[in-house]
Amino acid sequence: MSSLEYGLWSIPLLLVLIFLRIPIGLAMFGVGLVGTSLVTGTTVPALAQLKSLVYSTFSNYSLSIVPLFLLMGQFATRGGMSRALFRAAETLVGHRRGGVAMAAVAACGGFGAICGSSLATAATMGQVALPEMRRCGYSGALSTACLAAGGTLGILIPPSVVLVIYAILTEQNIAKLFMAAFVPGLLAAAGYMLTVSLYVRFRPDSAGSQPRASGKERLQALIAVWPVLTIFIVVIGGIYAGLFTPTEGAAVGAAGTGLVAWANRDLGWNGLKQAILSTAASTGMIFFIVLGATVFNSFLAFSQLPQQAAGFVVELGLNPWAVLVLILICYLVFGCIMDSLSMILLTIPIFFPIVSALDFGLPPEEFALWFGILVLIVVEVGLITPPVGMNLFVINSMAPDVPLGRTYRGVVPFIASDIIRVAILVLFPGLTLFLVRLLY
Repeated sequence: MSSLEYGLWSIPLLLVLIFLRIPIGLAMFGVGLVGTSLVTGTTVPALAQLKSLVYSTFSNYSLSIVPLFLLMGQFATRGGMSRALFRAAETLVGHRRGGVAMAAVAACGGFGAICGSSLATAATMGQVALPEMRRCGYSGALSTACLAAGGTLGILIPPSVVLVIYAILTEQNIAKLFMAAFVPGLLAAAGYMLTVSLYVRFRPDSAGSQPRASGKERLQALIAVWPVLTIFIVVIGGIYAGLFTPTEGAAVGAAGTGLVAWANRDLGWNGLKQAILSTAASTGMIFFIVLGATVFNSFLAFSQLPQQAAGFVVELGLNPWAVLVLILICYLVFGCIMDSLSMILLTIPIFFPIVSALDFGLPPEEFALWFGILVLIVVEVGLITPPVGMNLFVINSMAPDVPLGRTYRGVVPFIASDIIRVAILVLFPGLTLFLVRLLY
């Protein structure tokens, strides 16, 4: 069997292992190690590369941003910031039909700006907003679906852990990727709010109403969110003003969020200990997946599969846009069975060389930024796509009285909103690249 054939067979083998519930990091590590041994004809090169591969992977300075953003999210979750964000949005639009659901989406976007994790955003905002929506007479389907969809804003609105990993894999500028995600993130939030508005128009019995908040209540609620706005402006503004690097910005954000949580008396010594332990556990999981992906990608390089696949697609003479659409459809399918980080680590080393070899009329760097945002969005859709949409399970576990099938039906309009947004961003790359071109 040739090296290329080993590479081709490794993909279905890896998917089978994932179906068997073997951890993705371990599956990629094992397949990569065995594959390298088969390609080279001996286990010596495969074992020899481990002594340098582990160090070279984890000594990457850019990876240090991951635990810092995770810690920032832990502090934000425990610091009561989600309650303040939801209350502020609720006082502004809560009196409208579907307004409380719209407020939940807006609060998810705001929390995602200081969290960077979709699951954490969905879980935290679910605890805050779900009881309020149920109290106001919202149906179980709309309540759980809008929170699951809103939670996906956690990885789309900067900072985003998944974008950091993509930047490392494709050797792109993290700050530019964060900037490229802004407009798509705002479009996502607006699209979800429009979806809620249409949902309650066609199903008036799915949403109740509440009295309009007074001007004083609105002012008090808006004042309460100043710590979130300050942290976001300092971190993101500092990065683009050149005051510090993205990694330094993550450290500043984690420290600021921790101080705010402590000042609000929401973070004691036990809370600090739990936040650090949770961050360590999540970091260890992510880093092991990264190591497994590095070993697997090294094997793919030996097999020449990415290069051969790119050359094969170019020789076919297919329309570049058709190839792009097929790749995005693949991500939608993978999203039904895999988590977002695993999809990025498994597929980018294969798909990125293929699309990079095609002509989309964009400079290489702009194309890499645009493609990264498109991938991030379709990966985000996977978080709310049955049967294995992680956000759906997280939110549904908080509403045991709502059947999972009802949540599945409720999330369909939000998936449609995502697909429409992907189509718009594919047709108009300038929407994604507008701020990058303006600032750089």
